[in-house]
Amino acid sequence: MGPDDNPFYAMVGRGNVSIMLKAITLDVKPVPNYTRHEWASWDAYISTPDPDALFEEFTSAGVTFRRPLRDDGDGLRGFEVTDADGYVLFFGCPKADIVKTT
Repeated sequence: MGPDDNPFYAMVGRGNVSIMLKAITLDVKPVPNYTRHEWASWDAYISTPDPDALFEEFTSAGVTFRRPLRDDGDGLRGFEVTDADGYVLFFGCPKADIVKTT
């Protein structure tokens, strides 16, 4: 988080993926996208090379899904979760990018 005397951003990550979260001003409050625009359901797209494996990991950890693993009409394969603040996070990738290992 930074800077120490007046923090306004933080970075969180897992493996080699990080996301930066930032407050803009006190009068601009963050809200989930769907509360402003019905058609904008995701607040974050988190790319993963193997959405099936991540879905299984999340399932075994007891995660509740907004939408389970599926192929959507935009050529993506993934799933959605809603975080504690109501933000919708999509984890997935284009179906064409999924490498099958058999």
